[in-house]
Amino acid sequence: MFVSLLEQHFIHVSLLAAGVAAVVAGSLSPLVIARRQAFSVHGMAELGLTGAAGGLLAGIDAATGALIGSVTIGALLGVLGLRDRDRDAATGVVLAAGLGLGVLFLTRINGYATTGFGLLFGSITSVSGGQLRLLVVVGAVVMAGLIVIWRPLWFASVDAAAAEARGVPVRTLAVIFPIMLGAAVAETIQVTGVLLILTLVVTPAAAATRLSARPAAVLGLSIAAAVIAAEGGVLASLEWNAPASFFVSMISFAVYVLARLVGGRRRGRRLTAHWEI
Repeated sequence: MFVSLLEQHFIHVSLLAAGVAAVVAGSLSPLVIARRQAFSVHGMAELGLTGAAGGLLAGIDAATGALIGSVTIGALLGVLGLRDRDRDAATGVVLAAGLGLGVLFLTRINGYATTGFGLLFGSITSVSGGQLRLLVVVGAVVMAGLIVIWRPLWFASVDAAAAEARGVPVRTLAVIFPIMLGAAVAETIQVTGVLLILTLVVTPAAAATRLSARPAAVLGLSIAAAVIAAEGGVLASLEWNAPASFFVSMISFAVYVLARLVGGRRRGRRLTAHWEI
């Protein structure tokens, strides 16, 4: 059964879509952790649900609607949350209004229960060829932008005051990053759904930072953890009768636990060696 499913075209599309989403999400994950924007990610995902439902009502596919919704909300949250103390409050206010609108849109869709379940928990095996092409284009744009602004963005994320003093456009980056994040969130919704979005956008870097403090290593480990969870989740769903998003979240959590155990042992060995010296 497993081998025969691997020969199916829709599985190939699913694996490619999961890989693209995982690379993008894993690349942005360290910045999400550094900028303490996990709540913003959750807000963008839930408002991506509103965009997806609105897109279906407007006659376009859910992926395009989610992309439009998440990017728009990312831009709005970037402007409203320029000051750190305003960010969570702005996210909560926009989230409440957007979710209400999303509920209205869903109730206007024929078969909204099935549609809502897919948006909430992911439906990676139903990704079409057209949606995959959209994911690849969006992912390429986000990754190209990230390469261009990585150094100043990382500097601003770690120490905004010092970055601003050195002439880094901190406020501009504070608006650009949520827009990029919104695009990545819209991609990841295809794999994990709205409710499990943090499993690919937050958990990979949370695990990576347990293993290294070097930015390049954290980035590489974060991408690897996201890809393992995403691809492993899709493959596991072929063998066992459960949604791919469930396996993605469980594998991601297992990677995080393993990273904590390995990181704790390494830290313990360093402390022991220092004590012996």
